[in-house]
Amino acid sequence: LVIETLRAVEAARRCYRMVGGVLVERTVKEVLPALESNKEQIGRLLETLTQQLQAKGRELSDFRELHNIRVVGEEEPRAPRDAADAAKAAAAGVLVS
Repeated sequence: LVIETLRAVEAARRCYRMVGGVLVERTVKEVLPALESNKEQIGRLLETLTQQLQAKGRELSDFRELHNIRVVGEEEPRAPRDAADAAKAAAAGVLVS
């Protein structure tokens, strides 16, 4: 937003920028390249952090599978039942007299 606004004004116009907690007066011609550079660096950093997050997620998943770690409340993967198991489960019960 700031970069787009500064592109529309003349290069010799004064503008102010916060550098290290100090407000400095510069021209648009001096500030615009620095802002564009910062935007590019932030974009590259975001891509790097996204890749690191995905790698850590895969690493965590592999570690959980290797050591058989499950989170409380997480469903276990269930094997499909065949007809014999279903019949045995239906026949099992408690009789109260």
